[in-house]
Amino acid sequence: MKNLLIGTAALAMMAGAAFAETTVRLGTEGAYPPYNFLNDAGEVDGFERELGDELCKRAEVTCEWVTNDWDSIIPNLVSSNYDAIIAGMSITAERAEVVDFSQNYTPPSPSAYAAMSDDADLKGGIIAAQTGTIQANHVVDTGATLLEFPTPDETIAAVKSGEADAVIADKDYLIPEVEAAAELKFVGEDVPLGGGIGMAFRKSDPELRGKFDAAIASMKEDGTLNEMIIKWLGEESPRF
Repeated sequence: MKNLLIGTAALAMMAGAAFAETTVRLGTEGAYPPYNFLNDAGEVDGFERELGDELCKRAEVTCEWVTNDWDSIIPNLVSSNYDAIIAGMSITAERAEVVDFSQNYTPPSPSAYAAMSDDADLKGGIIAAQTGTIQANHVVDTGATLLEFPTPDETIAAVKSGEADAVIADKDYLIPEVEAAAELKFVGEDVPLGGGIGMAFRKSDPELRGKFDAAIASMKEDGTLNEMIIKWLGEESPRF
C-alpha cells in the first residue's frame, strides 16, 4: 500500500510538472482596441495583452499569443487551436453552453450607440454591429435592422459612409473612435448588456480555468486589476 501511495504521489507530481511546462496558447482577436490590437511591430498589445501576461505569471504557466477572427474564435477554441480566449468576450448564458468562463475581469460595462446625427433612428433604422456580439443580439431584440460586419472598424466605417444610421458597441471601444472623428457623436442612452468580460476555456479544461480564475481573483484583491482598467479603459470605466 505504501509503495502504491508513493507511486501515485510521484505520478501526480510528474503530471503537475508536465502541466507547468506546457505552453498555454491565448487566443485573441487583435482588432478591438483598447482591449486588444496589433501594434506597429505586429504584436498583440492592449489591456488584455498586459492582463494576460500578468495572469500567466501568477498562474505559473508559459503563454504565447494567437490571433483569430472574431466570428470563429469560439469554434477554434473548441477545436484546440488555442487553449483560452481573452478577447473582450462578454459572459453570456448562450456562450456558457459551449465554453466555461472564468470569473469576470471587468465589471459589466455599458454598450453605446454612435451616429453622425443626433436624430439617428435607433429603433427603426439600420444599426451596425460586429457579428456574434451581444450588441448584435440586442439590435435584433429592439426591432431595428441589423447590419453585421466581421470586424469592429467596419461597423464604424458603415456609419461614416451612410450605410448604417448608427453603430452599437462597447462604450470603452467607441470612446476613442468618437473622440478621433469630429463627425461621430454618442446618441441615445447607454445600454447595460452582459455579465462583464471573462476568459473562455474548453469545458474539458477545468484545471486550466481554475488556475486563471485564481490569478484573476488575486489581481482583484491586490488592486492591480483596477490599475490596469484605469490605464487602458479610462477613469470612467467600471472597476472592482
